[in-house]
Amino acid sequence: MEYSTAVLSSAGEWPGVEGSLVLLGIILLAGVGTGLLFVASVVTCLRRRSRRYVVVTVAVGALFIRSFIGVGTVSGVVPMMYHHVIEHSLDFTIAAMVLYAAYLSKPAGDVSIEGDEELP
Repeated sequence: MEYSTAVLSSAGEWPGVEGSLVLLGIILLAGVGTGLLFVASVVTCLRRRSRRYVVVTVAVGALFIRSFIGVGTVSGVVPMMYHHVIEHSLDFTIAAMVLYAAYLSKPAGDVSIEGDEELP
């Protein structure tokens, strides 16, 4: 039996992201969307004043920061290695914060739960 192998090489075969106007447009559109979501989450946090909403607002703020990292990478300011380290660290942080906010949520029928008290 003869086996064939395919070798994927990243050198020279894949187009770079630097200077890509299409990618920059997509990132800017995502940035506008997450920016609007961040403003909405800040307004909601100020109205609700609970720890759970603060956690969600920080998570959405981290999503907004990801857009700046993406623009920096496309424009050549942020090297790809730093882009991956920062963005994947933010991904983990966002997921952890969303899970923590879910943990702080009240089960149906409970009047109060520790950690969800109102903030001053």
